[in-house]
Amino acid sequence: MMKAAFFESPGSPDVIQVGELPDPTCGHNQVVIRVYAVSVNPIDTYVRSGTVTFDSPAPHIIGCDAAGVIEQAGENVNAFAVGDRVWCTNQGLLGRQGTFAERIAVDAATCYPLPENVSCDEGAACALVGITAHLGLFREADIQPGETILVIGGSGGVGSMVMQMARIAGAKVITTAGTDEKCARAKSLGADITINYQNESIQEAVAREAPKGVNVFWETRRTPNFDEAIEMLAPRGRMIVMAGRDARPPFPVGPFYVKECSLHGFAMFKATNAELSAAAKDLNRWMAAEKLRANIAKTLTLDDAAESHRLQEASTLGPVGSLAGKIVLRV
Repeated sequence: MMKAAFFESPGSPDVIQVGELPDPTCGHNQVVIRVYAVSVNPIDTYVRSGTVTFDSPAPHIIGCDAAGVIEQAGENVNAFAVGDRVWCTNQGLLGRQGTFAERIAVDAATCYPLPENVSCDEGAACALVGITAHLGLFREADIQPGETILVIGGSGGVGSMVMQMARIAGAKVITTAGTDEKCARAKSLGADITINYQNESIQEAVAREAPKGVNVFWETRRTPNFDEAIEMLAPRGRMIVMAGRDARPPFPVGPFYVKECSLHGFAMFKATNAELSAAAKDLNRWMAAEKLRANIAKTLTLDDAAESHRLQEASTLGPVGSLAGKIVLRV
């Protein structure tokens, strides 16, 4: 038996239980990982609350991300061996069990080596948000050296990854945050320009810092203001949206097409294994070189799983997020 955090039926964070479940079995194409760290993502809270539904097993173990050490490898697995340090993401979705457990069985194709100089905490914290940022920046926006990107919410989980990767790609990074402390954190993670939106207009600051407009606008808020965003975009600018499942904001078609802009929406869990693997290789290279750092705001234990969801939900759904980064739980 193993310790795990799970729920029987969707609901509030109070439905999360921490108790014993049977150890997972290892399929022919799977590995069993002894988990040492997991992290929390907004999608985890959507699955737990029932906002996002999949045909999931019950009881359902929560969580998408994990890092640990391989304890078993299936007979068809050649890429990994017992004792290898690894990380994974994209679990707990599409009928798969999650990661908040002492042991998890995952398809080897969705598992990636963890560099020796990168901790399990860092690996888990960079997983989903890192791959999300990579897909959006390189597959969708095709960001180029010398371009300018505006990242809304640069101190958050995805935003902090986007900023760092954009800098690695040679772009100028402008970001927003709601406090001076969050602005300072964003600066430490590579932002060239920070805008405290409580003190000044984002539009006015962008007009000052990028008078020709930004080439990429990365939106993390649930409800975009497309009028403002398109005004801030440069000709042929690209806008990325990856949040706001229920949002239905007005869209100014005229200014959008006259500027020859493009709008890109995507969900990380719909990426192919090949796309995920390509992103993971870059993440590993940058983490090993200490060019990509985990943005960990709080570290808890598996017993705090329900509290971690309360904190994540308050930050995701509240008017001003209190978290400046990721929640990591040690298992």
